[in-house]
Amino acid sequence: MELLLRFGTEEQKRLWLDPLLDGTIRSCFGMTEPEVASSDATNLQSTITIARAQLKVDGRKWWTSGAMDPRCRLCLFLGVSDPTAERHRRHSIVLIPMDAEGVEVERSLSVYGFDDAPHGHAEVAFRNVHIPLKDSFLLGQGRGFEAAQRRLGPGRIHHCMRLVGMAERALELQVKRAEERKAFGKELAKHGMMLNSIADARVKIEQVRLLCLEASRKLDSSRGANESKTTRKWIAMIKLAAPRMACEVIDGAIQAHGGMGVCQDTVLARLWVQARSLRIADGPDEVHAETMAKLEIGSSKL
Repeated sequence: MELLLRFGTEEQKRLWLDPLLDGTIRSCFGMTEPEVASSDATNLQSTITIARAQLKVDGRKWWTSGAMDPRCRLCLFLGVSDPTAERHRRHSIVLIPMDAEGVEVERSLSVYGFDDAPHGHAEVAFRNVHIPLKDSFLLGQGRGFEAAQRRLGPGRIHHCMRLVGMAERALELQVKRAEERKAFGKELAKHGMMLNSIADARVKIEQVRLLCLEASRKLDSSRGANESKTTRKWIAMIKLAAPRMACEVIDGAIQAHGGMGVCQDTVLARLWVQARSLRIADGPDEVHAETMAKLEIGSSKL
């Protein structure tokens, strides 16, 4: 929705944004591809070809979140529209109706066994899909990489905000378990190792919460400027720190619950799966660490 709000034409907003805001339809974003390392978006191989008054789209996407929802009506598709252009101007985003001929949702992808229904994550094939040229490009031809980067910054912060909440939930469950469960003659909350685990979790959560707030402030204050340059370092930091923190805190809560922590009787297993997958989704840890390190080196005053 944010991409349509920021970059959509009035006609695109009327057709797609209004029903999205009303909640009558859902959308998905087709970016990641199974055949290439999609952590480098310039690797993408899906094609968008102009053929007179139409666009011809071919490609295969996976981890297309939301595509399994029966209400999903729109795919924002990122593909190569000009392979001869400068590498960051080769890509475009086009708006493809999910009921267009040639669009096929082939399968649902599970995350450590969870299907995340009804939202879901799909592998979607686009075979010889034809859509009108008029009002199909978002922001303009060759500006897909730019638009995608604008989406990823706020999206990464949203993920990190949720990760803080997930860690809070896990810690609450750990504290409750520690107060109620006895081992070796006393409550778990009276064992030094449990106290240390709880204290360590609280420190980690608050550190990441403050980092998330600062990254959000940087993003808000840079709107209208070149936000990709002014906020990249902070967004990379929070996207690196938050999933790691959540995995560690949730793991401590799982350990406190013993066998119950790894089964369906608590929410902890699902929380851990979500946190662990976010060390890959929207950019793997390694990419964010490299980005942050390069920016740090570039800003060095020594």
